[in-house]
Amino acid sequence: MSVWDLFIIAVGLSMDAFAVSICKGLSVQKSMSKNNFIVGLYFGGFQGLMPLLGYLFAVQFSTLITGVDYWISFVLLAIIGLKMVKESTQKLESCNSSFAFKSMFPLAVATSIDALAAGVSFAFEQVNIIIALLLIAVVTFIFSAVGVRIGNVFGSKYKSKAELFGGVVLILMGTKILLEGLGVLNL
Repeated sequence: MSVWDLFIIAVGLSMDAFAVSICKGLSVQKSMSKNNFIVGLYFGGFQGLMPLLGYLFAVQFSTLITGVDYWISFVLLAIIGLKMVKESTQKLESCNSSFAFKSMFPLAVATSIDALAAGVSFAFEQVNIIIALLLIAVVTFIFSAVGVRIGNVFGSKYKSKAELFGGVVLILMGTKILLEGLGVLNL
């Protein structure tokens, strides 16, 4: 998997965190740089940590599923993508305006579960896990910090579009992995 592919996956995975960041921005009267940084740090940090956990878990079982690994990658990315597409059509949930640990921790975990599954798929692909983790963490940090500001300025206009975009990207990346695994596509 190329660095470009990893970057595209990072963008797709960051869209959940971006959407929640927009929601956090909606919840505050005035966007402050400190809040943008806090949200970026929580979401970027967890988005970088969870793929590592998924990767380490999957490496333990990689010898058992060699030969169908591309199917597993496809199914995981397609499920994540379809979930995001579905969420993009649902009503905007309200967020509280707290940036404290008890508010941010559950949000960070919830938005990074998808990254855990992506980490499992990384174990079956030829992925430099350090580059993957850094890209996911940095891209999510940036999208999340910017998302708070966008939510504060523009409101909920971009939340559903971000989730839809992220879902479609992940489905397409899963399909690409599947086609490469089946030998239909050689990129």
